[in-house]
Amino acid sequence: MIGFLLNVLWFVLGGFVMGLGWWLAGLVAAITIVGLPWARACFVIGNFSFWPVGYEAVSRRELTGHGDFGTGPLGLIGNVVWFLLAGWWLAIGHLGSALACFVTIVGIPFGIQHIKLALIALAPIGLKVVPVRR
Repeated sequence: MIGFLLNVLWFVLGGFVMGLGWWLAGLVAAITIVGLPWARACFVIGNFSFWPVGYEAVSRRELTGHGDFGTGPLGLIGNVVWFLLAGWWLAIGHLGSALACFVTIVGIPFGIQHIKLALIALAPIGLKVVPVRR
């Protein structure tokens, strides 16, 4: 129940706007057809941006113990292209949302989550969103 309430508060404090930003980037990437791998990552992380409490983004290499296309050299190239075309815009959006959250004491944890999402925005290829292990 607490997780649900925190997610609702997060949604209001910037999660909705930034989730829409991720989905917009995903739609633009999907329209280009070539951008379909980026589009999938955008929608996954967009959903994570809407409701992050109880989840975390981890490298697929760390999760599975072996590499794949997204965690190897092709993933690096994909992340560089992503950064140049859309990643830095989303990162700036998350940083702006973080600054707005840092204005209040209650918003500080949400601001920290926005900074984590800003780092994810710089290089999302090769990440998987999983439930937090406790």
